[in-house]
Amino acid sequence: MELLKAKIRDEATVLPGRIIKVDGFLNHRVDVSLMKELAKEFYRRFSRDSITAIVTIEASGIALATACAMEFNVPLIFAKKAKSDNIEGGLITSEVYSYTYHRKMTLLINSQWLKESDRVLIIDDFLANGESVRGLIEILKYSGATVAGIGIAIEKGFKPGGKRLRELGYDVQSLVIIDDASQEGIVFRDFDYD
Repeated sequence: MELLKAKIRDEATVLPGRIIKVDGFLNHRVDVSLMKELAKEFYRRFSRDSITAIVTIEASGIALATACAMEFNVPLIFAKKAKSDNIEGGLITSEVYSYTYHRKMTLLINSQWLKESDRVLIIDDFLANGESVRGLIEILKYSGATVAGIGIAIEKGFKPGGKRLRELGYDVQSLVIIDDASQEGIVFRDFDYD
């Protein structure tokens, strides 16, 4: 998606360890016009799949997932990373390792929000090793819901997550795939966006 590639070229920075910093428009300070356009693109790609819910993980995926839920006109469900006092009973959990925070965490969703009849689109801002998405898939499988697709804004193509998920048969649609990121710049993978 050329719009997102241009935004990355203009505003992203690369930190040591090939960390791609896009917090000025995607996951800290949010460009809502951009989110709307990304959501339209995900709708174009997944509207045929009879999506009944959007699922993401708190916190950085919520802005994009909200725009997608509005575009699809379906509920947004986000996995929490910690149990709070207002969450009770019927929790479906999955343990994942966060490479961002360098620790294990437990994702949880209340089972009352997922039904066997649900066709879920997982949305996230980044895909690297795929741990977060794996955790969501585990929760959705346990609930009986169907993973209809996985929409990712930015995939790190030099990490194994996207390849693993595609090999498992999931329809992973990344708007951009970055094959390399360094102080010298970002290298985008050329692929058919349609």
